[in-house]
Amino acid sequence: MAEALFADWLKRNAVLGEWRVGSMGTWAVEGAPATEYARQVMAERGLDISRHRSRMVNENRMAHADLVLCLTRSHREALHAEFPQYASRVQLLSEMIGQTFDVEDPYGAGLAEYAETAKELANLLARGGQRIVELAGGGK
Repeated sequence: MAEALFADWLKRNAVLGEWRVGSMGTWAVEGAPATEYARQVMAERGLDISRHRSRMVNENRMAHADLVLCLTRSHREALHAEFPQYASRVQLLSEMIGQTFDVEDPYGAGLAEYAETAKELANLLARGGQRIVELAGGGK
């Protein structure tokens, strides 16, 4: 959901540059589709994530990322430990608004929890999107 919401934020804010926005999971199953609830919540926002497939974080993907935003402190710590050479690129999404807190993954929960998470993500991106653009070098 965060991937689709940020790509939409870039488009709506007419951010220039060549952007590649993607999501990776620290414990993802490679190639799995977005959950039905995630697809439904995004569709309600006018975003189609039916073609989304999960991707596992790896060395190559980390090497090509200008900025990696984590939703939880445990994910950030895991990436710092596994990829210390890229630690400076890894931050929390909440840090983009000057705070430090986790955005809980609604996986396994109901539609209401997915909707709440999408709302929280959209709010964080609306408030922190410009900071993300700055840290990622303004696109390529």
